[in-house]
Amino acid sequence: MRVKRIVANIKTENIAAAQRFYGEVLGLEKMMDHGWIETYGNEYSMPLQISFASQGGSGTDVPDLSIEVDDIETAYSRMKEFGFTITYGPVDEVWGVRRFYVRDPFGKLVNILMHIAH
Repeated sequence: MRVKRIVANIKTENIAAAQRFYGEVLGLEKMMDHGWIETYGNEYSMPLQISFASQGGSGTDVPDLSIEVDDIETAYSRMKEFGFTITYGPVDEVWGVRRFYVRDPFGKLVNILMHIAH
């Protein structure tokens, strides 16, 4: 047996709010919509990961989600433009990522990151 996929599920009564943050700002496609559940993703292969942490690094809170992007500055600008609350960063971390934390429409702490060369 091998795990094929891990899905993050966020409970909300306002499913439509996901479109703005995850669809419009981050550019994910709506892959499924059954009315009671919407799933966002993209056509790229997403590696399987599940992390367990006592802190978020650099003394930050543990984020609910981490999303890797290919252009951190554009992601940051778009989050600010759309009025989402940035709670940390952007900052270059010693372990080789540039990142910032933002609150999604459901109050979840999201770590937006990009790997950088040392």
